[in-house]
Amino acid sequence: MKNIGKVINVDIEILGGTPVFCGTRVPVKNLFDYLETGETVDDFLRDFDSVKSYQAIHVLEMSKKLFETSSAIPV
Repeated sequence: MKNIGKVINVDIEILGGTPVFCGTRVPVKNLFDYLETGETVDDFLRDFDSVKSYQAIHVLEMSKKLFETSSAIPV
């Protein structure tokens, strides 16, 4: 079992190792699915009340940092 920043949990025993928000069975991918369809973070948090707002915000911040770092690499 891996715990990434105490926000994301990856455990083969939980949804076959799908990354989920710690303390939940909510896949992190669900947050991005919501945003992709035009829904807001607040919509996501309302529908998945076991996810804390700091968790969703932290995941988005981590993603932004990854993107900023990787965008310096030529494609």
